[in-house]
Amino acid sequence: MAMMRVAQVSRPNGPFEIVERPVPEPTAGTVRIKVHACGICHSDSFTKEGTFPGIQYPRVPGHEVAGVIDAVGPGVAGWQPGQKVGVGWSGGYCGYCEPCRRGQFFACVRGQITGVSYDGGYGECLIAPASAVALMPAEFPPVEAAPLLCAGLTTFNALRNSGARPGDVVAVLGLGGLGHLGIQYAAKMGFHTVGIARGKDKEALARQLGASVYIDSQAQDAAAELLKLGGAKVILATATSGAAMSAVQGGLAIDGTLLIVGAAESMQVSPLGMIMGCRSIKGWYSGTSIDSQDTLAFSIRTGVRPMNETYPLERVAEAYDRMMSGKARFRVVLTIG
Repeated sequence: MAMMRVAQVSRPNGPFEIVERPVPEPTAGTVRIKVHACGICHSDSFTKEGTFPGIQYPRVPGHEVAGVIDAVGPGVAGWQPGQKVGVGWSGGYCGYCEPCRRGQFFACVRGQITGVSYDGGYGECLIAPASAVALMPAEFPPVEAAPLLCAGLTTFNALRNSGARPGDVVAVLGLGGLGHLGIQYAAKMGFHTVGIARGKDKEALARQLGASVYIDSQAQDAAAELLKLGGAKVILATATSGAAMSAVQGGLAIDGTLLIVGAAESMQVSPLGMIMGCRSIKGWYSGTSIDSQDTLAFSIRTGVRPMNETYPLERVAEAYDRMMSGKARFRVVLTIG
């Protein structure tokens, strides 16, 4: 019997365990993927710490999966062994509930989450529903592609659906795992890109990534600086600080949008500021498999790449702790196959 290694968690807040399991066979509607790389995302803490309702253990985390299909289950059309693919947070949808029938696949009432609803990519093989699979450009190195299936997807998909047009002022709040990708995407989409972060020391990197303007929120009033540019059509809030989000709202242009992708606990809103400028605050869910596919295709064409630190599967605990510390620059990726 063929065996594979996985890094599993057997209980909430339990340690990572490198164990061997039989290689699973794909069932109807699913494919088996030989994993080459898997990003470690902060959302993997839902599985590690047991904070997401209904998780069954043992569970293998991981939803930034890049690999190759090596087996296809019954009833699967359009996929075949040998294709380079990725799987992200959105782990498949039913296709027949009301949100799916309306094309809102991200809101599927039976939707699954990779590494939460079923075993994810911290291992040598993964079984995933065909609806969760995104085609990956053949020339894309798996280590570079993996973080784009969550962090990249989230920022790319939010920006392309933001309503901003080339030439508009678009600010990216935060220069971390999401923000360093958001700046690249905003610049490549033709926006007048502004980076906002804490400290003068981040300016060189922000400009290297594509920002035309940098605002040091420690030394400057970010909202006032944005207004000097005419106001931001969109502020993509990638930082997980509600206070930082609250502080930049006044920098929105008329009809501007504060677009939230960073999971802050709470923030303050100025109702009068929203009303007087017809401004809005909106959250954005990452996206489904076809959005992942678009993200990868755009990234390979335009040269958008994550900045990664890599670890072998055997060092998964160290890699996870590095990501959770907030000190990684900027994504952490497990190399597996």
